[in-house]
Amino acid sequence: MKILVGYKRVIDYNVRVQVKPDGSGVVTDGVKLSPNPFDEIALEEALRLREKGVASEVVVIGIGPADLQPHLRNGLAMGANRAIHVSTGDAVQPLTVARVLLKIVEREQPGLVMLGKQAIDDDSNQTGQMLAALWDRPQATFASKLDVIGTTAQVVREIDAGLETLEIDLPAVVTVDLRLNEPRFIKLPDIMKAKSKPIETIELASLGVESGDHLTASHFAPPLKRSKGVMVKDVAELVEALRTKGLV
Repeated sequence: MKILVGYKRVIDYNVRVQVKPDGSGVVTDGVKLSPNPFDEIALEEALRLREKGVASEVVVIGIGPADLQPHLRNGLAMGANRAIHVSTGDAVQPLTVARVLLKIVEREQPGLVMLGKQAIDDDSNQTGQMLAALWDRPQATFASKLDVIGTTAQVVREIDAGLETLEIDLPAVVTVDLRLNEPRFIKLPDIMKAKSKPIETIELASLGVESGDHLTASHFAPPLKRSKGVMVKDVAELVEALRTKGLV
């Protein structure tokens, strides 16, 4: 079985994001970029399935400009067999990403597609669900445990009420949560080996995918600063302060 893993590049989670002075977006010049943490978890799980003999090949796919390739090399260094780079200089929204992934799925015929449940830059949590709908295949989101048994997958997923276990037929789409695993540390020999692994480049325009990006961000602004807390002596003073503010 072949596993296809989505691999997105985002601003590193340790970076304090700054909004541009004109409010047109966030500052990315000189900012550290890293693979989306949820996507690294998806890749780690795919590699573990391959090590168990469930899968024979793990392929990572990324969508972005030419300088995305070093980040795909990171996925290859983790252990992926090969990478596919869909090249575009434009920012793409979840629906377009899902349509691109569908084209790759139709060509590669994977038994399982694994994605992070969301990307930490836009927090959309939409791509996996959209891909499953377009592909007309089962989906399991927010996976915290995954077992593949023959032609089915058992997925434990986190929901508001606790945990839910699903059994889905393969091929399918699975999006992963933080508690599924901890990605492995990449060693220097693995980085060296990754340099010889293949990365196929495909122009997005050649896939015949319609953009479908109908949303436009008109303005960006940082969160409002929180005011300092106020200490009160007792409950009566607290109630009076709330009454003064018109909250009670």
